[in-house]
Amino acid sequence: MRLAIITTHPIQYYAPVFKLLSQRGNINIQVFYTWGQQSLDKHDPGFGKQIIWDVPLLEGYPYHWVPNTAKQPGSHHYKGIVNPGLITLIENYNPDALLVFGWAYQSHLKAIRHFKNRIPVLFRGDSTLLDETGGIRSLVKSVLLKWVYKHVNHAFYVGTSNKAYFKKFGLKESQLSFAPHATDNLRFAADRSLEAQHLRQKLGIGTNDLLILFAGKFENKKAPLLLLKAFLLLNKPNVHLLFTGNGILEGPLKAVPNQNVHFMDFQNQTYMPVIYQACNLFCLPSGGPGETWGLAVNEAMACNKAILVSDKVGCAVDLVKPGYNGAIFKSGDEKSLLKNLIALTGSANELTELGKHSGIIIKDWDFTKIAIAIENKLLNETN
Repeated sequence: MRLAIITTHPIQYYAPVFKLLSQRGNINIQVFYTWGQQSLDKHDPGFGKQIIWDVPLLEGYPYHWVPNTAKQPGSHHYKGIVNPGLITLIENYNPDALLVFGWAYQSHLKAIRHFKNRIPVLFRGDSTLLDETGGIRSLVKSVLLKWVYKHVNHAFYVGTSNKAYFKKFGLKESQLSFAPHATDNLRFAADRSLEAQHLRQKLGIGTNDLLILFAGKFENKKAPLLLLKAFLLLNKPNVHLLFTGNGILEGPLKAVPNQNVHFMDFQNQTYMPVIYQACNLFCLPSGGPGETWGLAVNEAMACNKAILVSDKVGCAVDLVKPGYNGAIFKSGDEKSLLKNLIALTGSANELTELGKHSGIIIKDWDFTKIAIAIENKLLNETN
């Protein structure tokens, strides 16, 4: 069984799945990277710097760099992925099925349409309905999406909100399989406590102090300023807040100095487990639009951390169980956020217990589940 996979560029959350599929040997795969080899040296506008991941993303599976002729190459817009030779390359591979990650690129949509009714077209995406506002724009979008998904035979949904999205736009229950969003749980769970303790000491955070962590891009979508405002109102001397990352909101975030608010620049994948393990509570206060999942939550949970997220974070309904491993607050509501911060920072022992529950929940959200879901669908197609 031969599977062609189309995706824009190597990503730390997908490359391990490709490697696992190759290692398991139940199907043969070929990954077609459509951004082109220049994606390895890309400038990330969210972080405001060039990002080169320090974990291997091209080992253990066959892949092909597809020449991209876009005038402005990139995965942030429809015309950023233009591959005149893509369909020919895939046909030369002669696959039994096609799996496409993301349709909103010129070449991806063209390939989906071309291979419809030729071979099974499978799809992987993580969009949700959390940002729906109604009105004429939503109506037009609905018509477009229903047309797009008519070309898809089967989709792999990452969670509850993503499944609801697919069903709204025309896919039936029989056309959907669960393939959870996942991170490298084992790598994040590996004990880095000594390094985490050193980091806390370096930041001036006492043994009995509590640390709240925000990790990601300093951008409006993720609402770090809302978290800062609520934290300053919290005003507990033994509670600290660490912002890890970079972005356009870095200036405003640093404009009000506070001895309990700390900053670290963007940290690469190999050091992130240390940062998660140094905190007591991880907070993702995103207001959207476009916080389709929030994989940093998976990473923090793999490190056995309590979680606080807004209701606009795609993973909230699946991964955060209020009172069991954290809390969910109303997006954009400073009072709601503050109320939950007050409740969650009352006891270090309680946060530890919530964090243990996070570790229990996230064990079932792993790369193997994704690989098995893909294999099961493909092997069933041929039987």
